Amino acid sequence: MAKPLVSDELWAVVAPLLPSRPPRPKGGRPPVDDRAALTGILFVLKSGIPWEMLPQEMGCGSGMTCWRRLRDWQSAGVWETLHHVLLDRLGKANAIDWSRAALDSASVPAKKGGRETGPNPTDRGKPGSKRHVVIDANGIPLAVTLSAANVHDSRMLEATVDAIPAIRQCAGRPRRRPAKLHADKGYDFSRCRRALRRRAIIPRIARRGIENSERLGRHRWKVERTLAWFARFRRISVRYERRIDIFAAFNHLAAALITFRFVERWLC
Repeated sequence: MAKPLVSDELWAVVAPLLPSRPPRPKGGRPPVDDRAALTGILFVLKSGIPWEMLPQEMGCGSGMTCWRRLRDWQSAGVWETLHHVLLDRLGKANAIDWSRAALDSASVPAKKGGRETGPNPTDRGKPGSKRHVVIDANGIPLAVTLSAANVHDSRMLEATVDAIPAIRQCAGRPRRRPAKLHADKGYDFSRCRRALRRRAIIPRIARRGIENSERLGRHRWKVERTLAWFARFRRISVRYERRIDIFAAFNHLAAALITFRFVERWLC
């Protein structure tokens, strides 16, 4: 029997975060169940199909119904909160390794343009967006931010590091800063090192023309692996959304699903 897209364990985490919907007027079709709508959203995220091609036999309602739920839940902050709640669970179980973190980015084509798109210098100037991810030493995504493809990686370092939420610990105050941060030569600027030191983070950034590009491989391969996990969600391997809030919703949901795998591994 195939595993459902929305397991009971995942739904138990998501359900308390969803805002209540106003009662509908009498008459008309009954509203689509929230769990069914979430199933449709996850199916689109993982398969990459257009909304209008969502199979009706799944019982998720129409594609536009699922799209509206995704939009409304994004505006209510559900997806970022879901990611934070899952990180808190790992933090309280002492499953997040704060000894070192890693930061990197990946560009994706933006077929329809929209905010946070720009000419991709690695793709013959075609429009694209960029996903910036910071992970802990185990590969758990701590934060994800978005930018245009022509924004230099170093310009997003502070925003991405600051996007890490305050994560609860098994003892003591919540934490949001790793001890060290590993990054490649794209972040080799004095302003990046100063920004990290201001946040009490030891920079471990490869130096252009001095260090071998493979020196940080034993730590940085994990962020490359996490970026590959993001790319498995076919709806965000290429940006099809003109609206940045919908694209951000998919990315935060993908980060939450990757984090949920670690929750299942550590706590289930």
